[in-house]
Amino acid sequence: MISMAKLHFKYGAMNSGKSDTLIKTAYNYEERGLKVVVIKPDVDTKHDDSVIARGGHIRKADILAADTDLEKAVLAYTDVAAVLVDEAQFLSQKQISQLFRLAKQHDISVICYGLRADFQTNLFPGSERLFEVADNIEKLPTMCFCGSQAEFNTRKINGKYVFTGEQVAIEDNAKVTYDSLCGRCYVREGGTI
Repeated sequence: MISMAKLHFKYGAMNSGKSDTLIKTAYNYEERGLKVVVIKPDVDTKHDDSVIARGGHIRKADILAADTDLEKAVLAYTDVAAVLVDEAQFLSQKQISQLFRLAKQHDISVICYGLRADFQTNLFPGSERLFEVADNIEKLPTMCFCGSQAEFNTRKINGKYVFTGEQVAIEDNAKVTYDSLCGRCYVREGGTI
C-alpha cells in the first residue's frame, strides 16, 4: 500500500489564527467521523492542557508533549486519521521526525501549526525541522498595526519591546506579551536583522 498521508506545516506570526485553524480542522475531521489526536508541547503552559484560540474556542489536547516519543504516543490510540499539533515550534527536531514517520510509515496525516521564528528572527528547532521535511508548507497571514502584512514576532515586557533574552518566555507573571509586526515596524521598534 502506498502512503498518501502528508506532514503539513502551517506557520504564521503571532495572531495569525493558527490555534483557531487547528480547532476548526479538528471539528471538520470529527464531523466526518474521523479520529483526531491533538498534541500540545508541555512548555506551552498557557491554558494547561487545552488549545485556546484568541476568539475563545477551546480544544483539549490529547497528548502534552515533553520528551515524549510522539510516534509511540499516537500509535497508542486506535483508528487515528489525523494528528494536529499546536505550537509545533516548541517540539524537538527528533519529535518532528517522529511525526514524519507517522505520516510516511503509518499513513496518518499530520498537520503542525506554529511560529517560524522567535522575537529575534531565529528559527525555532521544531520549525527548522518542519521546513526541512514537511510535504506542504503554508503561511497563514496576519496584519501589522500599520496595515501591512506582519512577518515578525516581537516580545514586550511591561509594554515595551525587547529584543534580547531567552528564546522561550511564556506568561512571566503576565508581564510578557507578544505582537506581530511588518519588517518596517520591527526595525523601527529596535529589532535588528
